[in-house]
Amino acid sequence: MKNYHDILFPYAYNILGSSEDAKDTIQDILVKYLIIDKNHIENEIGYLIKSVINKSINLKKRNKKTTTTDVWLPEPLSTENADDNINYNEILSYSMLTLLEKLTAKERAVFILKVAFDYSHKEIAETIGLTIENSRKLLSRAKIKLNNSKTKNNSIPKNETQKLKQYIEAMQNGNLSALEKLLSKDILLAADGGKNIKVVRELTSGITSTSKLLLYVYRAFLTGLEIKNTIINHQPAILFYQNEALKNCQIFEIEKNKIVNIYSIVDPNKLKSLSL
Repeated sequence: MKNYHDILFPYAYNILGSSEDAKDTIQDILVKYLIIDKNHIENEIGYLIKSVINKSINLKKRNKKTTTTDVWLPEPLSTENADDNINYNEILSYSMLTLLEKLTAKERAVFILKVAFDYSHKEIAETIGLTIENSRKLLSRAKIKLNNSKTKNNSIPKNETQKLKQYIEAMQNGNLSALEKLLSKDILLAADGGKNIKVVRELTSGITSTSKLLLYVYRAFLTGLEIKNTIINHQPAILFYQNEALKNCQIFEIEKNKIVNIYSIVDPNKLKSLSL
């Protein structure tokens, strides 16, 4: 069933925003599938996809009700070797996954099936148990909430790698002016420490406030840690390791040669899969 897991994973992960929850959901569906009567099932993979999608929708609804923090960031997923696994191309960008938190679970599922998997509204309706009209309405509502944001996973320009090099140098040198020059005037820094780690501030905006906070966090918590540049959910990222344990994952959205969003994950439960 390994191949089925690879096929099913992008559906569950894009809806849940959690690799761990996605794997648990798929495992549960596959175990149940082994013991049920399959005589009525004509399309095995279609049945499994539908089961995983609907179970993921229900779990996402429950998870949203129990979220206690103002900022919840998705679990980061390495796509550095995305070319080696075609399923990774169906994983949405980190910025998009974050934006999708504005949607209800069903709006999110409809949007993902349409955008990431190119389902028709007829296919979406049959999968989730909607009418075609309801599917269209949910997609329209989702697009309005997302304000028609960029949805495609674009290749990362070479200058973004250089931008991160300058970012690291500015942090290491404590150079506030150099750091400020890298940031957009509308820069937003979002931090997620999970249930057990209290971050200095969950949301910070503006060049001066963001730059000062970044330098403070680097001096207080990240100085001397091993640094690795990588690609997370199709976006440039920096990983900070201490004795092979990942302490901080920072993911960047860069537009017009400026950093416009930084997503900082320090929740150890969300960093497990990226540890060395």
